[in-house]
Amino acid sequence: MKKTSFVVTFLVLAWPAIVENFLQSMVGFVDSLFISKLGLIEVAAVGVTNAILQIYFAVFMSVATATAVFISRSIGEQDKEKSKVIVSHALILTSCIGIIFGFLSFFFASDLLSLMGASAAVVDVGSSYFRIISIPSIFIALVFTMGAILRGTGDTKTPLHAGLWMNLIHIVLDYILIFGLFFEGFGLTGAAIATVLSRMIGVGLLLRGMNRKNLLPPLDLRLWSIQTDLFLRIVRIGIPAMLERLFMRSGQILYFGMIIRMGTDIYAAHTLTGNFTLFSTIVGSGLAVATTTLIGQNTGSGKLDHVKRYGNIAISLTSIIMTGVLLIVWLCSFGAAEWFTTNSEVIHLMIAVLLIDLIAQPATGIVTSLTAILQAGGDTKYPMYVTWIGIWAIRTLGVYLFGVYWGWGLIGAWSAIALDNYIRAGILYWRYRSFKWIKPI
Repeated sequence: MKKTSFVVTFLVLAWPAIVENFLQSMVGFVDSLFISKLGLIEVAAVGVTNAILQIYFAVFMSVATATAVFISRSIGEQDKEKSKVIVSHALILTSCIGIIFGFLSFFFASDLLSLMGASAAVVDVGSSYFRIISIPSIFIALVFTMGAILRGTGDTKTPLHAGLWMNLIHIVLDYILIFGLFFEGFGLTGAAIATVLSRMIGVGLLLRGMNRKNLLPPLDLRLWSIQTDLFLRIVRIGIPAMLERLFMRSGQILYFGMIIRMGTDIYAAHTLTGNFTLFSTIVGSGLAVATTTLIGQNTGSGKLDHVKRYGNIAISLTSIIMTGVLLIVWLCSFGAAEWFTTNSEVIHLMIAVLLIDLIAQPATGIVTSLTAILQAGGDTKYPMYVTWIGIWAIRTLGVYLFGVYWGWGLIGAWSAIALDNYIRAGILYWRYRSFKWIKPI
């Protein structure tokens, strides 16, 4: 195959995932826009809640990552029955984890918000929002896993179609339930209900898509009985991926807490800036989907020369595209920031922080692609160790030193984040060049 053929294959597989994730980012953007009309307390409450939910997502995404690796390998091996067994195990594991996190949310919502350092006003507003969003965590978890199953087979269009309807419904319900139509709106509670309803619809659509693709295992004990060896192998791949994300999210909780203590306006600026940077992040996640699928399938079929070609293409394109997207976002932010707040200090701070993140984007793209490559190759431990060191020894410490100790505030915090990304990019690239990351699973 010519290099252009590899690039085309990569982009054809990636574009539905990019569009799907872009739609999700648009929903988050519109959701934040609606909530910003309620007040900065509500913005801060949603920001703190989402920071905690990122830990939930880390666990759910680890199951999805392991599922995608195993499914893509089995597709490369052309073993259909093995694929169905993997699907059944993934759905069982996902459902159990979702139920457990639902119970945790019911009992500890207020405690978790307080642990984040949120003020009494933010905890009061955010507790009910957090409970409504996270008690039905099983639906969040299933959306992650079922999407990963479909994408692991090379089908990125079905999750796109499901995501399109889910997100359109979310936006409509969001507006109606927050502000009302022929009735008084429910405010922040309405936003939470809209999110849950749209996720339930998304699960239904993904189930239908899996059924049409003949991916749902029939009710056969042979396929649904737990095979201990396979189950443990899925867990073995998933745990380092989970810990990698948990190290990231737990570090975020710590330095988010530092930023919260800088003041409500500063944390609101941090939260609103995150909504702008989400565009490049979501595009990178879409490219990582294609990376995982192609690396996994070609590893499963033993085409190691193709694995190397796709790896090089993924690194280059992910870095370039993510940087280009954030450049456009930064240029648009000069006018778009005023949609969220009229506070001039918050607006100026958002624009300055976005510029720092733009400078960091080439490294962020490299980290995004290399993490997907190594995990798809079966080497989930190395990215875990690199994230652990980067987040705790560089990023969190850097936020304290730059942002708090030396008094640079939010500028210092985001500078530490940029430094961490560049260091991790270098370490991960060194591992990638060794090709010791291609492992049996």
